[in-house]
Amino acid sequence: MTPFWKLSAAGFAATAITYGPARMGFGLFLPEFRSVFSISIQQAGIIASLGFFGFFVGLLISQVMTARKGPRLPIVCGLAAATAGIAMVAVAPNLPVLSLGILLAMLSAGFSWTPFSDAINRGVDEAARPAALSLVSTGTSLGIAAAGTAALLMSMGGVSWRLCWAIFAFGSAFSLLGNWIALRDVTGTPRPRPALRWRVLFHRAAIPLFGIGFCFGITSTVYISFAADRIAQAGGVAGVPANVSGSLVFICYGVLGLVGLVTGSVKTAMGLPLLLRLLMLASALSSALIALVPTSWTGVVVSAGLQGINVMMMSAAMAFWSDRLFPALPSRGFTAVLLAVATGSVLGPVAAGSAADAFGAAPMFLGTAMLAAAAALAVRSSYIRESPHPAQETS
Repeated sequence: MTPFWKLSAAGFAATAITYGPARMGFGLFLPEFRSVFSISIQQAGIIASLGFFGFFVGLLISQVMTARKGPRLPIVCGLAAATAGIAMVAVAPNLPVLSLGILLAMLSAGFSWTPFSDAINRGVDEAARPAALSLVSTGTSLGIAAAGTAALLMSMGGVSWRLCWAIFAFGSAFSLLGNWIALRDVTGTPRPRPALRWRVLFHRAAIPLFGIGFCFGITSTVYISFAADRIAQAGGVAGVPANVSGSLVFICYGVLGLVGLVTGSVKTAMGLPLLLRLLMLASALSSALIALVPTSWTGVVVSAGLQGINVMMMSAAMAFWSDRLFPALPSRGFTAVLLAVATGSVLGPVAAGSAADAFGAAPMFLGTAMLAAAAALAVRSSYIRESPHPAQETS
């Protein structure tokens, strides 16, 4: 197998697991978890935020590991965490064990994506790198859709959610083994890099990007944490059991999220500022639909599709914006953006859980929609510029 296909397949498998069932599984199975473990909506928000805190920590550790040891170690560690965490969820006897399993599983997403840019840069010819990175990113959408489909089919067939998670754990272990083998050729000493100072990233021109990333972290994680439960608590969509109706969210979310693969072309056609506004408005409409029509087939499908498109395209759009702001520090600049997203991801679910407990799920989702709409209105074309300042220090 050529390096292109070997690394692309390894990255596809890793992101399918870590950004599929490992990162999305808690929200996908929240109706079942609430029933089995007697979890309140406020506790659910705390557990989700704990998991996204793991994602935040994983991003930081992954950067250090990649810089010192190369990309193989953080990727393998991430998949090991995913396998252990998913397996713990499958056998969890109580809420503390479930929470720890969710933390480990979601930690894996922070470890396992960004090092693939380094791995592909080392092992794939320059002309083929964009295609390889696109294949890696596709694993996210298809992993989410596959997890949703598995949950729907197994639940409708009367199969326990524990068996479903056991199958996810087996898939994660298989991905771990495959990546361990595929990445053997990129385990050498990392290339020397100049010392980089984080402070050069915190320039005034970068504040809008970090602000949008923070809002995106809140709105996207509130949706994936609570949308399925909102549908189940409202009675579900027609013809599907209430406790598995939320699976439709993740199926549509993942499949329509594949639109993210054409983000570059869309950005070229309409410009980055307009694309950012439209994506945040799509997020606002998505949350509003879940708040107002959670039992409508059309409402659920459109809501999930808009959210999937928003999440997949926004990730790429923020990378484009980061590249413009930090042309000399592309990897570190985008990591800073992801940390802003992760901060919003930590704070969003716990705040949303408390709001839902106090006011109800519908007002909570409407509040989330208002935040996304406000972020869309705040985007200005003047924010999108080539570089915050001419120096771009690297030492």
